[in-house]
Amino acid sequence: MALADRKVLLLAADDFEDMELLYPLYRLQEEDVSVTVAGLDEYPVTGKKGHGPVDVDTTVDGVHAGDFDALVIPGGYAPDKLRRSQAVLELVRAFDADGKPIAFICHAGWVPISAKILKGRRATSVGAIRDDMVNAGADWVDEATVVDGNLISARTPADLGPWMKALLRALAAR
Repeated sequence: MALADRKVLLLAADDFEDMELLYPLYRLQEEDVSVTVAGLDEYPVTGKKGHGPVDVDTTVDGVHAGDFDALVIPGGYAPDKLRRSQAVLELVRAFDADGKPIAFICHAGWVPISAKILKGRRATSVGAIRDDMVNAGADWVDEATVVDGNLISARTPADLGPWMKALLRALAAR
């Protein structure tokens, strides 16, 4: 895949699900995609299983959706922190308005819920937030990876492979 001209924004906060941040970070870099890790502040982040610290390149306040081709939101406990940031929610809405891929996994569904972009959309998540997804208006399905337009969702770390393949296909199609 020739993806060297693609740029992806990866959101990060402490207590991310370790593999859900590290796998997309390295997998995208393997394809020569430029990945920018944006945190809520300038401090490195650590995964809930202890991986890290992972340096952030910038803060969510310092980036614009127009500078990127796709957005990745890892799960874990980090999405509960990310969803409280107006800058994060505005970024998610801007990516969605532009039809750019938004890839989220596991508990990361909380972020598009708070951004109010899931109503009438088909998506999946970890079963623990199924009710949250449904209450936000999503057509929730129990599948490894679900693609609905620009939304690319997955359930758990067990689904990282098909989730990343779907994201890479979306990036190649842009």
